Amino acid sequence: MTGYFGGLDLGQAQDHTALAVVEAAESKGKWDPVRYCHERKRELRLRHLERMPLGKPYPEMVARVGQVMRSGPLAAGSRYLAVDATGVGRAVVDLLRGKDLPCRLWPVTITGGDREVYAEGTYRVPKRDLLVGLQVLVQSGELRIAAEVPEAAALVREMVAIRVEVSEAGRSGWRSGAHDDLVFAVALACWAAKRGRGATRDWW
Repeated sequence: MTGYFGGLDLGQAQDHTALAVVEAAESKGKWDPVRYCHERKRELRLRHLERMPLGKPYPEMVARVGQVMRSGPLAAGSRYLAVDATGVGRAVVDLLRGKDLPCRLWPVTITGGDREVYAEGTYRVPKRDLLVGLQVLVQSGELRIAAEVPEAAALVREMVAIRVEVSEAGRSGWRSGAHDDLVFAVALACWAAKRGRGATRDWW
């Protein structure tokens, strides 16, 4: 069975909201002469990526998320959605829960900490872990981004703009360019795919 994992990065007045969906799938790898079969190659494929217009009311955003998560191709597999619950995100999470979406919902608060924590129904995930996890997937080729995916070029530009900065106290931090909503939407989707491995053992 195929698994689909969404990531919703919520913007505010001056920031876009972005929605990404990755598909966790398998393809044929190299031929194994010992087992006399092809190796199973596991990968994530970016299937959907969009940036919503500035000023779009949250109820309309929630309706759009429901539309995407109910779309035909996704109906063939298990569906999960990681939602940025930082700040105003908590209210949006409540709206999503009230929509009875056909997917498991994982609220995520993005923090500046150094370890992931789960408490009271919400994951607290370091910003560093999301960004490093995405970079590793891209560099290893485990995440495939098709050129025809809308906003793919913008996603690549955002990823290039992200860099590590080290303070005088020796603490490292991450700085992005003018926009990073697409990056965090995809990073949340990939985080969800990693989190969902135990729930979808038949494909991962």
